[in-house]
Amino acid sequence: MLKLDAYPQGFEEDDRLRSAFTRNLTLHFSDRPAPPSVDGAIRSAGVPKTLIRYWHDPHDVPDDVRACLASWDRLHNEGFEFRTFNDASATAYIAERYGAQQLKAFARCRHPAMRSDYLRLCFVLAEGGFYVDADDVLLGDGWRTIFLNGTLKLQPLCYDIFSSGMVPAAEIWRHDLPTEGRIFYVNNDPIAAPAGHPVLRRALGRATEKLLGNDPRPEIQATTGPGNLTAALVAHARDLAFAGAPFDFELLHDWDAIAETRWDLTYRGDARNWRNMDALGI
Repeated sequence: MLKLDAYPQGFEEDDRLRSAFTRNLTLHFSDRPAPPSVDGAIRSAGVPKTLIRYWHDPHDVPDDVRACLASWDRLHNEGFEFRTFNDASATAYIAERYGAQQLKAFARCRHPAMRSDYLRLCFVLAEGGFYVDADDVLLGDGWRTIFLNGTLKLQPLCYDIFSSGMVPAAEIWRHDLPTEGRIFYVNNDPIAAPAGHPVLRRALGRATEKLLGNDPRPEIQATTGPGNLTAALVAHARDLAFAGAPFDFELLHDWDAIAETRWDLTYRGDARNWRNMDALGI
């Protein structure tokens, strides 16, 4: 299904080609049968039961964000280890596990959201685990399917330029979905992966290079966020397809049934929301 000659090496840096390739990946996974239900113990094959979150200031966590974080507490009873990072602990972690380049790149992240983006790549690459944003709320027990095997698991998204809104998750998998004026990509929330996954290694390397470049105000989405992760994913997928190797990742069909993002949080109206940082001169 993938016409590889249409995607030359380095194509992931072209917005149009990156989106088109991501669309092809959604079609590849659209007919994948749903994983079997899982009862009892998790049959994990490489993704550690480590839940990773980030909030930049541990002394100033809004009550509504605390409620989101607390929704995951029942995973303690499922044998999960919780790792919640802030700006200081993330700096210490990167200094311990990585080198001077990564530490310098992290210091150049100009917003807490960028630092969260960078830390999640560093941690999941080094140790594996399950990253979720601090504004995600756990719903039912669908999270168990994420641990059925050791593949990288990411959430596909589609933005409609004409309506300035997201295409509903259930619509993304339609083979007859119009593509004009739409941007297909993967989110960097959630990320579930074993340690050392090549997509995360590529994404961390790309983010580091961009942060250490000459742009004094790098754009968050393309530098550390979903655009960066999407570029790493499609480049990796192309390499696997050329080699005739199976994909070592999956696109999640049902993340919205596993967790939901709370949009009515107080911090979204101020500088703590990355969407406001350019307008506020951050």
